[in-house]
Amino acid sequence: MTNRTENTKEHSDLFQPVFVGPYRLANRIVMAPLTRSRASEDGVPTSLMAEYYAQRASAGLIIAEGTNISPQGRGYAFTPGIYNDAQVVGWRQVIEAVHARGGRIFPQLWHVGRVSHPALQPGGTLPVAPSAIRPDAKSFTKTGFQACVTPRALATTEIPEIVEQYRHAARNALSAGFDGVEIHAANGYLIEQFLRDSTNKRTDAYGGSRENRARLLLDVTEAVAGVCGGERVGIRLSPVSPVNGADLDSDPAASYAYVVERLNTFGLAYIHIIEGATQGPR
Repeated sequence: MTNRTENTKEHSDLFQPVFVGPYRLANRIVMAPLTRSRASEDGVPTSLMAEYYAQRASAGLIIAEGTNISPQGRGYAFTPGIYNDAQVVGWRQVIEAVHARGGRIFPQLWHVGRVSHPALQPGGTLPVAPSAIRPDAKSFTKTGFQACVTPRALATTEIPEIVEQYRHAARNALSAGFDGVEIHAANGYLIEQFLRDSTNKRTDAYGGSRENRARLLLDVTEAVAGVCGGERVGIRLSPVSPVNGADLDSDPAASYAYVVERLNTFGLAYIHIIEGATQGPR
């Protein structure tokens, strides 16, 4: 008698190899990023994280959990970063464990923007955002979940520095041994806060028209692709996800169609689309 599991694997595309960017993945199963809050207090990956990801290395590709590009980008306690040397060293043990089992792994480069709390910010300062609009959301701190506060609107002159933080994080990711990176531009975090006209009320070069609202995303993509090569960069978008207190854009079809059209010029490895809500009742 033919083993049903083996027969399914033989005839299912899911278990067949596929190329993503320069990599021939063993199968078409991709592990989506999942925040675990298992890093140290200062964002250094731990041996538990190495064990966790190694256990999942049989997936064709792992997208590691959201990884902070800077201390300011943090919105959840005990999440890993990739902005200093100790964090790079910590990630190496994770990546080596995954590679030892034949897996591939990208980090998800993350700045939460307004979805944070002063308890998580350097010096207890306010979180930042495109506009000073408080989200109806909670941030996970050392003492538990706390309601997000009204953020501080970024000055125009501060935005290029955030682009540089993404560039630096991409360099650190390659130094740690990651196979590529994913840019987190979804779920109501900083880049999407700029994209949506519901959360971006700016009147400078980063607000108003959809072209201006997409500027940060495109600048970040250019910076990261310049470090890694577009073929080793993915991006996550969520055009219709009402998450983290972010109301939908007034015309998501037009806004995100523009974004995808522009992203096509970078030769990215993939675009990762979230369809609808990711939390709560269905």
